[in-house]
Amino acid sequence: MSELKIGLIGTGSISESHLQAYQANPKVKLIAVCDLNEERVRNTAEKYNIPHVYTDYRELLANPEVQAVSICTWNNSHAEISIAALRAGKNVLCEKPLCKTVDEALQIEQAVRETGKLLQVGYVRRHASNIAVLKKFIDAGDLGGIYYAKASLIRRLGNPGGWFADRERSGGGPLIDIGVHAIDLCWYLMGKPKVKSVSGNTYNKLGNRSNIQNYEFYQAADYDASLNTVEDMANALIRFENGASLMVDVSFSLHAKDNSAQINIYGDKGGAEIEPVLSIVTERHDTIINIDPQISTPGFDFQGAFDREINHFVDSCLGLIETNSPVEDGVEMIKILNAIYQSAAEGREIHF
Repeated sequence: MSELKIGLIGTGSISESHLQAYQANPKVKLIAVCDLNEERVRNTAEKYNIPHVYTDYRELLANPEVQAVSICTWNNSHAEISIAALRAGKNVLCEKPLCKTVDEALQIEQAVRETGKLLQVGYVRRHASNIAVLKKFIDAGDLGGIYYAKASLIRRLGNPGGWFADRERSGGGPLIDIGVHAIDLCWYLMGKPKVKSVSGNTYNKLGNRSNIQNYEFYQAADYDASLNTVEDMANALIRFENGASLMVDVSFSLHAKDNSAQINIYGDKGGAEIEPVLSIVTERHDTIINIDPQISTPGFDFQGAFDREINHFVDSCLGLIETNSPVEDGVEMIKILNAIYQSAAEGREIHF
């Protein structure tokens, strides 16, 4: 197989990053695209010269030419479409989160096992160039055993509204939208240890703050100032069976002075600051050393990471490599996210 024929389902904002990456990959031919919004999907097809256009994903999956699909739809449709795609014989790249509930995640995992097809979860931050550099240090043992991680992604005014603000479609707010990136990246770099317990809190204090003037912020295409059923912010402490721990806090809306992103990991031989830019800390000759890797993009390179994620998926589909984001990782992350929400709702620690 020299060329992989791709279909894309869902032409919202994140689909552009997928489409640009596929278009740039010489091993790929974009042949089908689908969205409920006919005008939008036809505009996308024209822009990327995609021959087959659908408004029903089932019709796209029935196209025998399509070998693999990207799923870029609302979170509440991820499970249904992923399972249908797998059973239709397609390999799948599903945007994060894998789905909304643990039951859905287990159903997807079962479909992968039964069909033997590939499902890669869209944990794009695993594919950032700075993570590729850091991973070499970790795998070489330069940081030793990583026992603590701390992640914070704070938006002072960043509730996109639309489906992001509708718990029924999204499954939650900043925790499941951006928190999943922070938690997954730390868990991945820590060696994916087994979770022992989770304690979390969520807050619904500020709403979507559509009253704010003179300050621009991202709004979803279906932004509705009257709709908001998700949390403003969430925090959690995750304990692992090997004794390691992870602290995380994320927000769509918070009375913070600035937006901020900080992700740090700490081992017994060294540590690393990942956000806002990669820096490694260790000791040499009884002296603390800060190492600043000289790389073109020391922070998170958004489209570059998507390019590498898509290339990774394509090569996995072609049998050249094994995916580094298998369905099992998606299942584990949904268990963690749901446990945080459960802990917050019930006011207690959740044990695995």
